[in-house]
Amino acid sequence: MAAMTVGDMIALFLKDDAPIRIDAFDGSSFGREDAPLHLTVNNSRAVYYMVDHPGELGLARAYLQGDIGSPELVPGDPYEVFKKLTAIKGYTRKPNPAGLARALATVASHGIRHPEPPSIEGPGRLRRLTEGLVPHSKAGDAATVSYHYDQSNDFYRLFLGPSMTYTCAVFDSPDDTLEQAQQRKLDLVLDKLNLKPGDRLLDIGCGWGSMEIEAAKRGIHVLGVTLADEQVAWGQEWIEREGLQDLAEIRLMDYRDVPEGDFDGICSLGMMEHVGVKHYPAYFQEIYDKLKPEGMLLNHQITRTNSYVGKSAGPFIDRYIFPDGELASPGEIETKIQNTGFEVIHEENLRQHYALTLHHWNANLAAHWQEATDMVGEPKARLWGLYMAGSALNFELNTIQIHQYLCVKPPEGHGASYPLRPWWTTDRSAR
Repeated sequence: MAAMTVGDMIALFLKDDAPIRIDAFDGSSFGREDAPLHLTVNNSRAVYYMVDHPGELGLARAYLQGDIGSPELVPGDPYEVFKKLTAIKGYTRKPNPAGLARALATVASHGIRHPEPPSIEGPGRLRRLTEGLVPHSKAGDAATVSYHYDQSNDFYRLFLGPSMTYTCAVFDSPDDTLEQAQQRKLDLVLDKLNLKPGDRLLDIGCGWGSMEIEAAKRGIHVLGVTLADEQVAWGQEWIEREGLQDLAEIRLMDYRDVPEGDFDGICSLGMMEHVGVKHYPAYFQEIYDKLKPEGMLLNHQITRTNSYVGKSAGPFIDRYIFPDGELASPGEIETKIQNTGFEVIHEENLRQHYALTLHHWNANLAAHWQEATDMVGEPKARLWGLYMAGSALNFELNTIQIHQYLCVKPPEGHGASYPLRPWWTTDRSAR
């Protein structure tokens, strides 16, 4: 049986007219030279990664290690390469069994190898379970949140910018700066919650404290909770620097352990991705119990576009970004909210806004690429570029969305009272 080149192996999976050129370390190639996208397979480890884990996990491992690449690739912002890759979907084919057998025999003839995954890869679901990290238990959530957020605060600042706000911004125009759009998002949340000076706000999954700063500047008493030590340190220092200690506080605490109640408002921005779909009823009940009658909830979360796809993240996201992360559809989430007893006043989809936000973050990372790689190493810097660019593309393709739900807790025995028409506006001069 004749050995196959890497180019031959690729031809098993792609049609001859696919709009891509791939050049491999063994001197072989696939595709025409004038193809709109060029990729390189730089060493044999890339092949072994793909044999071990065909699909997104094998590709991710090879990319993070620099085993596959492209002359067109900007590591901090690989969006354009990813966008061109979406055109390849229509040119894939199922490999014939004989060809697949030849390919595997060729790989085996060089020795059976299982290269180590990149050192930044987290454990899979089974290993987390054997370590006692039950998904969405308090211990499990603390470990997975820490895995994502307890990186270097300075690294996050490179791409988040001075607002240190790691959730979808709100744009009036694509020409808005990231800082303008993030300020508009904070204003929108607080305006929707209709809080006044002296009111009490709980911020679940508060991040680095941007909401605490903005709420306290309005005279609102705000408590933020997070499971990430690095965020607490940053946020508390920020609060003290602004002289807002009498109004704002950040605690290292699970939202389920907050002893206070009777809040006038609760917000949760980008935290629900960590909760787990089967835990949604308990999550919303916990919030419901912590609000006073006619208190409001602003829940802001990434969603699936529809309800008939799986809820769990794929292996790449699970091992590298959000372990145990799950997404549900907008309708499923709203049903859980209303079944808890909330009245949903308003809902909106900010899908396009998140794509714009991610493009800004990628541009910031690319602009600070050398500093980023010096700080955390190239594989981890590549990881965040990969994750953000891929997410931007998925928002644009409407594979995922992000929804805000504004809800009120009705007083016992009758409906809540609130203004007849929406009272919030993104026009600050009109407030």
